[in-house]
Amino acid sequence: MLAKGMTQNPFIASVEAAPFATRDQAIPFDQIKVEHYLPAFDYAIKLAKQNIEKIKALPASFQNTILGLETSSELLDQVSETYFNLFSAEANEAHQALAKEISPLLASYQSDIALDSTLFSKIRIVFESRKSLGLIGEDLKLTEKFFKDFTRNGALLSATDKEKLRKIDQELSVLGPRFSENVLKATNAFELVISDRTDLLGLPDGAVEAAALEAQKKGHVEKWVFNLQAPSFMPLMQYAQNRELRKKMWLAYNSRAFNDSFDNQETVKNIVRLRQERATLLGWPSHADFVLAERMAETSTRVLNFLEELLTPSKKAAEKDLAELKAYKKSIDGVEEVMPWDFAYYSERLKEKKYAYNDEELRPYFQLEKVIDGVFEHARRLYSLNFKQIFDVPAYHEDVKVFEVREEGTQKYVGLFYMDFFPRETKKGGAWMTQFRSQGSFMGAVRRPHVSIVCNFTKPTPSKPSLLSYGEVQTLFHEFGHALHGLLSQCTYRTLSGPNVFWDFVELPSQIMENWVKEQEGLDLFARHYKTEEKLPSALIEKIKRADKFQTGYRSLRQLAFAFLDMRWHSLTGPLGPELDIDKFETEAMASTRLLAKIPGTNSSVSFSHIFAGGYSAGYYSYKWAEVLDADAFEFFKERGLFNREVADLFRENILSRGGTEHPMELYKKFRGREPDPKALMRRDGLLET
Repeated sequence: MLAKGMTQNPFIASVEAAPFATRDQAIPFDQIKVEHYLPAFDYAIKLAKQNIEKIKALPASFQNTILGLETSSELLDQVSETYFNLFSAEANEAHQALAKEISPLLASYQSDIALDSTLFSKIRIVFESRKSLGLIGEDLKLTEKFFKDFTRNGALLSATDKEKLRKIDQELSVLGPRFSENVLKATNAFELVISDRTDLLGLPDGAVEAAALEAQKKGHVEKWVFNLQAPSFMPLMQYAQNRELRKKMWLAYNSRAFNDSFDNQETVKNIVRLRQERATLLGWPSHADFVLAERMAETSTRVLNFLEELLTPSKKAAEKDLAELKAYKKSIDGVEEVMPWDFAYYSERLKEKKYAYNDEELRPYFQLEKVIDGVFEHARRLYSLNFKQIFDVPAYHEDVKVFEVREEGTQKYVGLFYMDFFPRETKKGGAWMTQFRSQGSFMGAVRRPHVSIVCNFTKPTPSKPSLLSYGEVQTLFHEFGHALHGLLSQCTYRTLSGPNVFWDFVELPSQIMENWVKEQEGLDLFARHYKTEEKLPSALIEKIKRADKFQTGYRSLRQLAFAFLDMRWHSLTGPLGPELDIDKFETEAMASTRLLAKIPGTNSSVSFSHIFAGGYSAGYYSYKWAEVLDADAFEFFKERGLFNREVADLFRENILSRGGTEHPMELYKKFRGREPDPKALMRRDGLLET
């Protein structure tokens, strides 16, 4: 008998009473309150544990054990996905505070399962009998994955070591959310209030208007407010003539969570220390070695060799980029020195000079609604998908739009798609794709996915719609590529579906989509002036294509810098002493990639959410790794035609639809007919001739 009021909890009621009464059982965000989460987690964990006990009581078989485990925590998965997705996208302080209770609960449950010797013995029986049982395809892959996941998470440890691992996982469970919360609070804590209009010289009208609106919202009469959210921060860094303001903003951004009220230094040290202790306990030299055993790259040595191979041409090109920028700066203001807060500003001026256009010139052609129509049209031409906005599925914020996705012609249902585009204080920065329900077996049937992309784009103002920068257009296409990976999945099991692939393969579907907005044939589908409907002129598109190689060396070196920093942190072996200096370590780790002066009081590690709160630990290199894949894959499209259906079908059938059901290299070879050509990336970036 449930306690009074428990069935009023939407999550619990979906099991005890009836499934969500929404289209395709979508999450009823309009009914879910912060106070529902903790009881829902308690209930869902109890239910999952009951399911595990049933598995342990039955004879070992694929049906009883492997399939039983795959479906044992469905409600818990749903509650977790909802809570943590909103933790990043729409979380007030009460929602954030719950993570301190929820994360340890989940960690404890996960340890209970991973370290259960009886459960593992059942999995082991099925794994060792997989040939005699005739397991093939996804059934075989799922069995192998569960066995490997359990062994990688302590199933073979002694009882004493299992308890050590449990304690480590408990501690780690609270550190990631703490890191993320500190970065968000540090970001929100800073605002630059401007009262003198001359300080706005150089800034685009749209950025000035947005700053005036922010000032009104904050109660600053006849002033302008800039913050550290990208749509506010970036225009100021690119266009503000006032160097001191650029410096102030750059320092604020790059010192977030460093020696301030939200300092993350101890959090970073604790995360690194615990990850290393965990890896050692499990028999690995370092956390990086543990992680990379389940990646295409396979070893730390291979990753570092890959990064070093890119470092030489990237740094040589970057040094030329910087020398050119210094010469340009000296030619216009007589001073050669370039500080970090100068780089974006003078780069934008130099790009204007070299290519006779600037990013603001492009914004009128990239009205958000038209770009959305454009990305949908790409999906239609490549994969026969239609997107229709619907209004009967609840969203978690008024800015969020929901679409139903169907196959063109047959009208076969593909899934639900959520879009959330604008910054707010309850939302972390950046852009990402996530899922509220993965494709695959769920609650008794193989179901279609509910996919979401979340970004932080320029908001509309009273005088202008949301006009995106070219970089924001690329970001939208990037995240939409991830979304297609989720939407087009055709797998039986959620564990193997969609983007549940090796981490250094997951960026291929996203990064390849960016290529279409570098081609006239792609841009012509949506790039129209928001007032005149004029197409983006061909001459301007040619400038974009030429400018795409502008400072490619510098941009590549910057990505390599973060990849090296990630690998240095996670390749540490042995005990991590309390005397470790975060800033000194970072300075040394990034020394080979540094071109500009290191500024005292700034630090990247303490706000590097990708690796300390976002799943990219020992994995940031995967952006460059996937660039090789996407450059090589897009060459195939260019050879046959940007919207060639035969190539698109090969990409859909072998990459987008198969998830993690096969090794990614095998899937890639089925698509391309061969392994990727490593030189494809350097050809695209123009680095071969450098």
